[in-house]
Amino acid sequence: MKNQIYTLMIEYFLANMWQVWAIVAVICLILELSSGDFFIICFSIGAVVAIVGTVLGLSIYWQLLVFAVFSLLSIFFVRPVALKWLHKNEPNRASNADALLGRTGRVTEAIPAGGNGYVQIDGDMWKAVSNAEIPVGTSVRVIGRESTIITVEAL
Repeated sequence: MKNQIYTLMIEYFLANMWQVWAIVAVICLILELSSGDFFIICFSIGAVVAIVGTVLGLSIYWQLLVFAVFSLLSIFFVRPVALKWLHKNEPNRASNADALLGRTGRVTEAIPAGGNGYVQIDGDMWKAVSNAEIPVGTSVRVIGRESTIITVEAL
C-alpha cells in the first residue's frame, strides 16, 4: 500500500514538474532578496529554463541537465554583467547603516547636547546623537555611526 502511494506521488510530481521548477524559481528569487549578490538568482534562471524543458516534454534527467547548464551559464555570463551594471564594480560598496554616512535628514525629536533624539532619513527613523543641541525640524548630515545610533551635525 505504501509503495503504491509513493509511486502515485512520484508520478504526480513527474507529470507536474513545471510546478516544482516554478516553486524553485520563486524560492531562489526570495533568497536573492536577502543576499543581493546576484548568485542565487542564477539558479532561478536555470529553473525557468527547466520549465521550458518540461513544457517541451523533456525527461526529468534532461530537465536537471538543462537546469544545471543554464544555472552555470548564468553564473558565468549574467552575474558579472549584473554586478557591473548594478554595483558599478565598487569593491567596498557601503551597505546598511554605513550607506547613511554623508546623507542628510531632518530632526524629528530634539537632540540635546551630548544626548540623543531621532532623525528621519528617507522615511526611516534613526536614533541620533550630537555634540551640540539640535532642535526639531533642523536639517542634519550624518557624520558617523556606532551600531545603529548615528552621529549628526546641523547643516
